[in-house]
Amino acid sequence: MDNSIYQNPLCGRYASKEMQHIFSNDTKFTTWRRLWIALAESEKELGIDITDEQIEELKAFKDDINYEVAQAREKEVRHDVMSHVYAYGQQAKKAAGILHLGATSCFVGDNTDIIVMKSALLQIRKLLVNLINELSKFALAHKDDATLAYTHFQAAQPTTVGKRSTLWLYDLTLDLEAVDHVLSNLKLRGCKGTTGTCASFLELFDGDHEKVKDLEKHIASRMGFDACVPVSGQTYTRKIDYFVLSALSGIAQSAHKFSNDIRLLSHLKEVDEPFESKQIGSSAMAYKRNPMRSERIASLARYIMIDTLNPAITAATQWFERTLDDSANKRISIPEAFLATDAILSLYINIVSGMRVYPKVMEKHLKEELPFMVTEGIIMIGVKKGGNRQELHEAIRQHSVKAAEQVKLYGKDNDLMDRIKGDPLFDITDEELKELFDFKKYTGRAPEQTEEFLNDYIYPLLEENKDVLGVDVTINV
Repeated sequence: MDNSIYQNPLCGRYASKEMQHIFSNDTKFTTWRRLWIALAESEKELGIDITDEQIEELKAFKDDINYEVAQAREKEVRHDVMSHVYAYGQQAKKAAGILHLGATSCFVGDNTDIIVMKSALLQIRKLLVNLINELSKFALAHKDDATLAYTHFQAAQPTTVGKRSTLWLYDLTLDLEAVDHVLSNLKLRGCKGTTGTCASFLELFDGDHEKVKDLEKHIASRMGFDACVPVSGQTYTRKIDYFVLSALSGIAQSAHKFSNDIRLLSHLKEVDEPFESKQIGSSAMAYKRNPMRSERIASLARYIMIDTLNPAITAATQWFERTLDDSANKRISIPEAFLATDAILSLYINIVSGMRVYPKVMEKHLKEELPFMVTEGIIMIGVKKGGNRQELHEAIRQHSVKAAEQVKLYGKDNDLMDRIKGDPLFDITDEELKELFDFKKYTGRAPEQTEEFLNDYIYPLLEENKDVLGVDVTINV
């Protein structure tokens, strides 16, 4: 690594080698060559005078990119596609005359963008399925573990750790649906010529419209696609880029919400994300265990969500059949969105697979808040013993106000139960109170909801996607 120049931290610190390879120059330019071969083969099948020898020569050099020749040429002509046409032709000399025949630059540029985004989406999908698998294991393991639930980050009613996990899980299943929707609708740009009218190809095939239409079908099939977009200008509509990054934004939103919850739970000391034996939480405070991985998820997720504005603005501002103000932006915004999404999913998997839960701390927090939550049960016991519900309710209200003052004003323990036990109006026994303080009485259907959600939604999803299960994620820092 050259430490004297800026290096993108998404590559050096965060994203996987797999995702970096998908957006590499090798992938880009070998895909250009695969497209040129598909074009030549398809044109030959439809009657254009192209020889087997020429095609074989193109295939012989498809993975051997002569970068130096292309780079030198681009300095002269200031055109990346024509520079690579020239460089390829320098290797495959017999095929140089039929290379890129009838095509415009967007034939390789736009089609490659679609192909690369499809590969990247499949990698994201694989990570997403594996994350769902890991999180489902966590949810099942903790389906019965009672914990305090919060609304507005104020103590509400008990839930279970597993049930809370299903909220994270459901968000991820919606993200998977969004990714699948984008993948199922992803089409090649095709070979529609300079302004999308196929004029050059119509001339090439002597006015035969059917052969021009067949050419696109042949190319799509060779490149692993069912179809090409039905109409385009010189470029495919940039709304496609927006839809792709919107799916990534959805993943970022889900991951950010999870990371916020983990950061709050870390503050409460109810959970810890993985923390290695020699890891340093703070340079100044040696005792600290900052939730750095969750914080990194939040940081990268925020970047992805904002990055979605790039293709949205690009799609809105394209002029007529095309302008080139998309190109520089696309080269940055799309790869970086994928690299960052790859990073946050790897972090998410890493956290879930190594996260520690502390039941004793959760129990302590439940005990602090449960006195306020069992008051309805106390009223019912009093009523059964002949008490007046309105009088009992008012007495509990007064006791609750005084108990809350003890906690908030003086930092004392919640003494509500002692106050109620000492009030003859309630006539309640220690045994009756103890029975009320069974946490599981107040978690509702949380354990059952967790199991039902896993059985009805998650396990069928995982069974359908078992072929992509099994990834090893590496966290660099």
